[in-house]
Amino acid sequence: MTAVVESIAQIGYQRTTAAEIARRAGVTWGAVQHHFGDKDGILMAVLEESFGHFADCLAEAPEAEAPLEERVDLFVERSWEHFSSALYRSTFQILLNLPSDLEPSWQKTMLVDWTRVWSRYFCEGRRARRRETDLMQYTVSVFSGMAAIQALEGQRARRRTSELKFLKQTLVRELARP
Repeated sequence: MTAVVESIAQIGYQRTTAAEIARRAGVTWGAVQHHFGDKDGILMAVLEESFGHFADCLAEAPEAEAPLEERVDLFVERSWEHFSSALYRSTFQILLNLPSDLEPSWQKTMLVDWTRVWSRYFCEGRRARRRETDLMQYTVSVFSGMAAIQALEGQRARRRTSELKFLKQTLVRELARP
């Protein structure tokens, strides 16, 4: 799976072929097929690993009594650790290129993971379910957009300090609203 992530991060999704994955992993394609079935199987395994990495980054939630600003700060910084990684950049390319006939179970998995993590950081429960979902999707969109800009900048990429600060301010304001 590391070979897939590295290959996509370095040469892109389209050029990450079965042969390239096997070459980078130092194994035969048959060995890869034995463990994952086919290319779609290994790509789905990378997605699962990515969702797991995200959950791990946010595993240690602050105390529920901690000030909202502190919880938002931890959530944003830890989330950005994931979204700014090569693993996420590869994940994003995989998601963009999933075959249309592949069951979109990743969407359900991602929403479940996000909801579980989100509720550990922001458990106030005063917001309507639709508003909560909109706020989570907004946050994913901001992180994904920042990650895309970072990928486009390549070696020149800068720390997204002002954007992260703006996201934190927005989340504090919106989460404080009943």
